[in-house]
Amino acid sequence: MTDRPDLPEAVGDRLRALALRLVDQQAARVLIPPQEASPGHWFGGGNLIQHGSDFVLVGRYRNAGDSRTGLAAGARGLELAILAAERFTGPYDKIASFAKQDLATDLGRVLSIEGAHLHPADRGLELFVSSEKDQPYPEPVRDFQKPGTGVWSIDVLQAQSLDGLPKTEARTALASDAPASLHLKDPVFVGLADGKEALLYCSQPYTWASSNTGLALREGPADPWRGTDETVLGRGPAWDVAVTRITDRLRLPRVGVLRDLPEVCLYFYDGAECVRAQEQNPRAKRRARGYSCEEIGGLAWGYTEAFPRMARLSMDAPLFVSPHGTGCSRYVSTLATGEAVYATWQQSQPDGSQALVGHALTMEEVERLLG
Repeated sequence: MTDRPDLPEAVGDRLRALALRLVDQQAARVLIPPQEASPGHWFGGGNLIQHGSDFVLVGRYRNAGDSRTGLAAGARGLELAILAAERFTGPYDKIASFAKQDLATDLGRVLSIEGAHLHPADRGLELFVSSEKDQPYPEPVRDFQKPGTGVWSIDVLQAQSLDGLPKTEARTALASDAPASLHLKDPVFVGLADGKEALLYCSQPYTWASSNTGLALREGPADPWRGTDETVLGRGPAWDVAVTRITDRLRLPRVGVLRDLPEVCLYFYDGAECVRAQEQNPRAKRRARGYSCEEIGGLAWGYTEAFPRMARLSMDAPLFVSPHGTGCSRYVSTLATGEAVYATWQQSQPDGSQALVGHALTMEEVERLLG
């Protein structure tokens, strides 16, 4: 957005330092491994909540497969899973599972399960899940659709309890037939101060050439979602010029350098310079640039009361790059409690797979980092 908030430089430095300590690439430990320790196999793309006394994770198991050649070429988005543990570090037990056929809607059968978000609502639980469905492209771009591929959209399941979610039918929450923002996925629920509710999501055009962050609003839990803004945080100027996908909002305590400011939020986002692998000059310094389905991490900030106004804190380079494999580090999710701030994210491993990893800071550490 062009109307961006202002932030003293020293405060921005503190926010970057806090985020780097929270999403610590070296100190993170594996929470959920993928089903196979090899390239193309992932677990992640979801979020972390506290439900009762348990830590509860939602994410998808993704196995090798490539939508550019048709989803029949591999298993790809295979299973959506909900896992729970008594401690943040685990061990986590699977308490619910959804296969592709479990998530079909009137829009079509599911070809690939994508990102999801679990939200504790006043009337139970809402599980937002995105998937690629067996749908034709709209006219006049139908001839551009590759065989075996479909269209992404976002659905919601509602239940009173976690074990009730698998017994609930998915219904469409957000879908599009606009060629410029045809594919919608990776929902992130955001509660607003005025009682309204927001859903951030990733959109891509029919060409699959880029990713953007859009915004939908609803007046209350019983109301429909309505898209309001297709560019909440525009694509960046350098390393994130092709991809900007917000995956999390973290509300910060008003302490230290934030004491005299309105409440500040951090927004973690995935970025990439390109959506296909590109060669780098062997004589120049190699840089993390991101690849299709191999994004790296950035950071933005905004005042809670001014949502969705926000501005980047990672203008010229990413902040979060895995020290392993492709460097991929994405889908950050945070959970703030009275004791600590917990973070999970999908991180490239030495074997080429991507596991869900986690790290936490006590609230004392958070306050110290904020000065």
